[in-house]
Amino acid sequence: MWGGDEAVHYDPTIKSADDPRITSRFAAWCRRTSIDELPQLLHVVRGQMSFVGPRPITRVEIDTFYRDCAAELLSLRPGLTGLWQLMGRSRLSYAKRRKLDLLFVRRASAGLYFSILLKTVPRLLAGTGAY
Repeated sequence: MWGGDEAVHYDPTIKSADDPRITSRFAAWCRRTSIDELPQLLHVVRGQMSFVGPRPITRVEIDTFYRDCAAELLSLRPGLTGLWQLMGRSRLSYAKRRKLDLLFVRRASAGLYFSILLKTVPRLLAGTGAY
């Protein structure tokens, strides 16, 4: 699915429908429908991730975008879905993603968790906002 071209540099702040890492129509479909996220269910089963939470982030993202609030963000397990996915996914800027992830962390509750979980299913089936 992902091209092996080492020259392709991934930048988490840029989401594009023309992502050069996606090398086939099947891969584009997997990305749009989030089927490529299914292996992360194993992390949920192991207790390393949650169904709902802030998106997983890399060390570079922590150092670059979350310096002052990294501990707050990392206080919850990362999730397969969250506010960022419901509010627009790839169409949103990284700054908006950061804001939504921190909002989730600050307002985390069982009600918010289940609301996000229930709203995720129709969004996944529609495949909107992802590329």
